[in-house]
Amino acid sequence: MIAKLTGVLDSKTADAAVVDVGGVGYLVFCSARTLGRLPAGGGAVSLFVETHVREDHIHLYGFSDAAEREWFRLLTTVQGVGAKLALAILGILSAPELTQAIAAQDRASLTRASGVGPKLGARIVAELKDKIGAAALGPVAAVAAATEASGPVADAVSALVNLGYRRAEAFGAVAQASKRLGSSAPLDQLIRAGLKELSA
Repeated sequence: MIAKLTGVLDSKTADAAVVDVGGVGYLVFCSARTLGRLPAGGGAVSLFVETHVREDHIHLYGFSDAAEREWFRLLTTVQGVGAKLALAILGILSAPELTQAIAAQDRASLTRASGVGPKLGARIVAELKDKIGAAALGPVAAVAAATEASGPVADAVSALVNLGYRRAEAFGAVAQASKRLGSSAPLDQLIRAGLKELSA
C-alpha cells in the first residue's frame, strides 16, 4: 500500500500528475486544488496518497495534505460518490470549507462541484454530518448543535443567509462570533459580529 510519494514532478495534466520517485514515474490523480499547489515540472513534490486496488486497475490519488486525503476517504463512503466525484468536490472546497459546509448542512456549496446535484448534495450532508464528529469541527461543534434548534445562533445564521451570504459562510461567521462573544450573546450582537467576520 502506497501512503506517500516524495520525488520530482515529471508532468501534470488536467486531473493527474506524474511523480518521478527514483526513476519510476507514478501516475497520481489529484484534485484541481492539489494540482494548483504543485511546483513547475522538475520541482520537488510530496503527496499523501490513497491507493485503490481493483480487479482491473491500481489507481493512486494524491493530496497536498492529510486532511484532504481524510475527506476523500469520507466522501467515497457516500453511495454515489466515487473517486472522480470526490476529487471534483475537493477541487471546489478545501477541507475546512467542507467541514463547515457539512456541519451547516449547506447542500448548495456541494452542488458547485461538477456532477453533484441537489439530491446527491443532500445525501452527502446527511451521511457525513455524524461522521465528522466534534473533534473535526472544533469550535464550530457547539454552533452546529445550536443551529439545529431555535435560538439566537440559529436566527443569526438565518439572518445572514437572508442578507445573501451562503449558508456555510454565515455558519462560519456566526461560529467565530459565538466563540468570541460567548454562548449567551444576544441575536443583534451575533449578527453584527458575524457581519464583521464576513467583511474581514
